[in-house]
Amino acid sequence: MDEMGDSMTDPAVNLGDLRDRIIDAPDVILEDRDIMRALIAANEKSMGHNIVDLRGIAMERLEARLDRLEDTHRSVIAAAYENLSGTNQIHRAVLALLAPADFEGFLAALGGEVAATLRVDAVRLVLESASEEGDAAIQRLDDVLTVVPPGFIESYASGRGSAPVRPVTLRQARPEEGTRLYGGTAEWINSEALLRLDLGPGRLPGMLALGAEDPHQFKPSQGTDLLGFLASVFERQMRRWLG
Repeated sequence: MDEMGDSMTDPAVNLGDLRDRIIDAPDVILEDRDIMRALIAANEKSMGHNIVDLRGIAMERLEARLDRLEDTHRSVIAAAYENLSGTNQIHRAVLALLAPADFEGFLAALGGEVAATLRVDAVRLVLESASEEGDAAIQRLDDVLTVVPPGFIESYASGRGSAPVRPVTLRQARPEEGTRLYGGTAEWINSEALLRLDLGPGRLPGMLALGAEDPHQFKPSQGTDLLGFLASVFERQMRRWLG
């Protein structure tokens, strides 16, 4: 293409040679949008302003449609890649939760490998209890496990509203409301995913809270299927430990 461009601007090139080259390789011209626009503009100019070139109008519309299709194609590929990446993240997090042999190791993995895999800045397992006094193991893991009074989870997840709590809630976080969950780190938690946990008959509900500094990491418009799967695996593991 560069050689042809140089030939067109070189006055020493014989016009007949240039014509023969174009005839031999017309696709080179047709596939170059800038050259085609220049040729169409020259054609319209030669016809005058009183003639409407329907072929040129149709070509412009087809070109605009092609641009839109290319944008859509890129968006679909990006969404598919993001979904695949998210699936892989959840799978790795689930494997990390299945590996520990004791409950303390389970919680340690939650605050360490699982948090790193999910790329969140804070993870809290929230359990409701009539007595908030924990044993020694809980005290050692108070950066992961938070014990709250009955009713706290529903109140916090609903934003103190009257709407029923969904299994997975994605939203931007308010630091003043998250202090009970995240402690001193609440001031830089700007979005969160709240996964409600059913711990079995006769037990108070639990919740897994994932906090992120990025305010756009968790948004209500995002899908929740993968996080719902993570919550299902997590609550089954919790039932096993509690049982």
